[in-house]
Amino acid sequence: MKAGIVGLPNVGKSTLFNCLSNAKAQSANFPFCTIEPNIGVVNVPDLRLEKLEAIVHPERVMPATVDIVDIAGLVKGASKGEGLGNKFLANIRETDAIIHVLRCFDNDNIVHVDTDINPVRDKETIDYELQIKDLESVEKRLERVKKAARTGDKAAQKELVVLNKIVAGLESAKSVREIVLESSDRIEFVKPLQLLTDKPVLYVCNVDEASAKDGNDYVEQVKEAVKDEDAEVIVLAVATEADITELDTFEERSMFLEDLGLEEAGASKLIRAAYKLLNLQTYFTAGVKEVRAWTINIGDTAPQAAGVIHTDFERGFIRAEVMKYNDFITLGSEAKVKEAGKLAVEGKEYIVQDGDIMNFRFNV
Repeated sequence: MKAGIVGLPNVGKSTLFNCLSNAKAQSANFPFCTIEPNIGVVNVPDLRLEKLEAIVHPERVMPATVDIVDIAGLVKGASKGEGLGNKFLANIRETDAIIHVLRCFDNDNIVHVDTDINPVRDKETIDYELQIKDLESVEKRLERVKKAARTGDKAAQKELVVLNKIVAGLESAKSVREIVLESSDRIEFVKPLQLLTDKPVLYVCNVDEASAKDGNDYVEQVKEAVKDEDAEVIVLAVATEADITELDTFEERSMFLEDLGLEEAGASKLIRAAYKLLNLQTYFTAGVKEVRAWTINIGDTAPQAAGVIHTDFERGFIRAEVMKYNDFITLGSEAKVKEAGKLAVEGKEYIVQDGDIMNFRFNV
């Protein structure tokens, strides 16, 4: 599961990527500094791991991770190939969610491809290019479906209605995620098309240091522009975050954040938001060898969760022993959870909840 960082050239995408990951992407004050996408495996910050470690004292701790992709900046005309647009749009198609970076600060020393600062216009520029590409994809599919519908194919006739609704939405400058559709139709007819504007989106307002806590007028403009979208807006001083990551000690970073009036680095909030955006959640295994956070999809069953550890666990699944995180922390050990009657034995139908601590029984 991958989240792709997108935006116009020179808005801070690669600097943000470097804040989030250990991989160092080139970042510089000129458009198209990034050509090939950079991929970083990013640890998901989770205070629950620290509390589990304090109780279990394992040999090692393994956090959950998420893949973040730094994609080159798009420009006007990208849908027609401008600025290597076709290549960059293909990179976006390969991701599962979009982190859209918008420049929300003034700085005459950092060039903007459209000369002045207007994050809402920038957002609309990217939206337009993605929508045009989606319109091409839907219209190609529409031609095939029309032929099948004319023969009386009931499924094709149903799909035709959905596709026409999508075309109408795209032509009125709506992204596919904004178009009201039945969830079953979205799964059956829309999801296979891998449309760019159907991907969930998180907007990152890149601000100056003075606006890191409370935002600014640019941020308010963005919030107003996206209020009807099912999307989250995060305020982040990307250059400041880059400075924080360069500090050597936890104490230095904490003091820096305190001076800004922040409780934690904005990058940590962003990573957790991206994790949620990808419809992911965490369950834990906790033993003396290892305390580990495992990544699963929200709604996964116990066998599916077991399969993340090893396919044999899913294939030979018998049962799962489940402790709730709060019970484990409060009572202090697996033995005491059992004594209190709070260890549940769950079967194949159990839907795993975020924070569950699990042991699996299997036989292959």
